Amino acid sequence: MNVDQALASSERIWEQEILPALERYIRIPNKSPSFDPDWVKTGHMEQAVQLISDWCRAQAAHLPGLTVEVVRLKTADGKDRTPVIYMEVPGTRGDDTVLLYGHLDKQPEMTGWREGLHPWKPVREGDKLYGRGGADDGYSAFASLSALRLLKEQGVPHARCSVLIEACEESGSTDLPAYIEALAPRIGKPSLVVCLDSGCANYDQLWMTTSLRGMVAGNLRVDILTEGVHSGDATGVVASSLRIMRQLLSRVEDEQTGHIKVDALHTQIPEGRRAQAKAAAQTLGDELYTKFPWVEGAGPVTKDGEELVLNRTWRPALALTGVDGVPALASAGNVLRPFTTLKLSMRIPPRVDPKAAAKALKDVLEKDPPYGAKVTFDGDKASVGWDAPPLAGWLSRAVESASQACFGKPAMAMGEGGTIPFMGMLGERFPEAQFLITGLLGPGSNAHGPNEFLHIPTGKKLTAGVASVIAEHFKR
Repeated sequence: MNVDQALASSERIWEQEILPALERYIRIPNKSPSFDPDWVKTGHMEQAVQLISDWCRAQAAHLPGLTVEVVRLKTADGKDRTPVIYMEVPGTRGDDTVLLYGHLDKQPEMTGWREGLHPWKPVREGDKLYGRGGADDGYSAFASLSALRLLKEQGVPHARCSVLIEACEESGSTDLPAYIEALAPRIGKPSLVVCLDSGCANYDQLWMTTSLRGMVAGNLRVDILTEGVHSGDATGVVASSLRIMRQLLSRVEDEQTGHIKVDALHTQIPEGRRAQAKAAAQTLGDELYTKFPWVEGAGPVTKDGEELVLNRTWRPALALTGVDGVPALASAGNVLRPFTTLKLSMRIPPRVDPKAAAKALKDVLEKDPPYGAKVTFDGDKASVGWDAPPLAGWLSRAVESASQACFGKPAMAMGEGGTIPFMGMLGERFPEAQFLITGLLGPGSNAHGPNEFLHIPTGKKLTAGVASVIAEHFKR
């Protein structure tokens, strides 16, 4: 592949075709079903599916033989599953398959967007396109087909390619197993999986994700009274639900260090992953933590770069992402509240069974509740992590070549702290496949939070880089 020509074509396709489509996509509030239970009725998901599938169908002019289908399944009790966009592009020869993956559902709005920005309004400022879902992961369908276009333009051979874009990833991909099963005969047995839903530790080189954490999420509720009572009458007699909550959380997490105390949530870190963490830390330096929007005077839990990488990739960590039972400040009277509910998000390392982790967490939290309070932990989401298989020599060389050619710097590999349930499913189903997991979620891009943006130059380079790897896959 002529890389200069591919980069020039990627520049043109992104500016003239992808970015205008992404701006329309950002305007659609197609929140994942966990955040929009009435997604069928609201119709936003359908609008996004149609926008992306229509754009993809138009690519048939550049990709002879392209097929695009919106696949729709129902649950056993007749409810609609979120749809999947499934595409195929014929290969040059043979029955080998490359599977490319992404998703189109979005996280909710989140508060804190700066003035002039909005989750559902695209704003381009220099190299950045702001708006919810552009980088996570609306660009994936466009970039996948565009990478294949770059090869077609130059007559570069490639294997048969299947593209799967789901609409439930931000809800734990609960609908995806049914689609994988239904589409299995058509997908075939991919020897390479390309996922564009991950991150990059900087925008200077091609980053390859080698592991992903899993997650256990659920609601922890503490009830101590049946109704609120006057705080002057009750405090000192009735333990507050918040104080009980603090005791329960201390069973799980050391509040001084953040260390998770539940042994079942830990795993042994492979030496190879430790070596990758050390190399990544040396490359990134203090960018590992300066990328975050600290308040003045705040800083990371440690400045040891290797430990920071391992903390966010191979160690469990707890976040509190929501609260209920607490009134807004403006309406907070002198009342001892009857209950407190916290949404817990526990990231778990690769190789830890999420169901076993959820059970261990539930056992620790619910056992022997202080003061006889009613304590319940409903783990409503348990997603498996993923650890990449040993990297084949051809893929290692292909990724290095793509990074040098498209970015001008060597490729890097590192685990990611997020969760992509699809990878665990595929890793189990296709144990001999190789994986290129990468993406645009780099410093400041802030997926799931306010001011999310897509770094446009990296998108253009990554598209050409994926094309280069797919070409090398065919040659291997």
